[in-house]
Amino acid sequence: RVEGISFISLLINRFFIMYLFDWLTSWGLSMGLVLLLLTLIVKAVVYPFTLKSYISSAKMRALKPYIDEINARYPKQEDAMKKQQEIMMLYSKYGASPMGGCLPMLIQMPIFIAMFNFVPNAIALRGEKFLWADDLSAYDELLSWDADLWLIGDHLSIFCLLFCATNIINTWISMRQQKDQMSSEQAQQMKMMQYMMYIMPLMFFFMFNNNSSGLCYYYFLSGLTSILIMWYLRKTTDDKKLL
Repeated sequence: RVEGISFISLLINRFFIMYLFDWLTSWGLSMGLVLLLLTLIVKAVVYPFTLKSYISSAKMRALKPYIDEINARYPKQEDAMKKQQEIMMLYSKYGASPMGGCLPMLIQMPIFIAMFNFVPNAIALRGEKFLWADDLSAYDELLSWDADLWLIGDHLSIFCLLFCATNIINTWISMRQQKDQMSSEQAQQMKMMQYMMYIMPLMFFFMFNNNSSGLCYYYFLSGLTSILIMWYLRKTTDDKKLL
């Protein structure tokens, strides 16, 4: 599975990202703006899948009162099979799927890996300045010190901090959406796993603090765009009308 994702990310770089990046670079814009436009175009390409996934999640959220009623009718363990059958019939009736919300994550993973391989190795980014970063192909060190601290080193990358912050917010949004879809019993069972999801942004900080500032900048823009898309979809979706 990992090899398959890596192969797909290689194809994305070879036949999409490289041509798109070269085209945007030919406009003579600063590399910061090139990465911004690259982010927006990639997000626009995957938006139909994001929308489909969100609608699937919204249907699950709208169906939660009906699922709670089914759970209340079958409190006994021996009725678990019958309860599951009724829940699946409910999903089928309204065209909902518990796995529908996983689609954007599966689609974005090869893109995440593709950009991880592309941006630090893009020759056009070498020596290019943007905001406080002196070189988009290296880490930014607006905050630095003399001592070499364990796991952090001698600097803090601001773009990395921004990337991790948007990652935390996106995780919170994702957890909130899942909680809205779950019964109280399911929410209790998933509580520990939800806390574990917040560890990933912390791990990303230690992984990316020494990485390309251009890469962290792209991931920050991608995360910020995802937050804005989720806010827009939540504001414009009427659960009752959808049901």
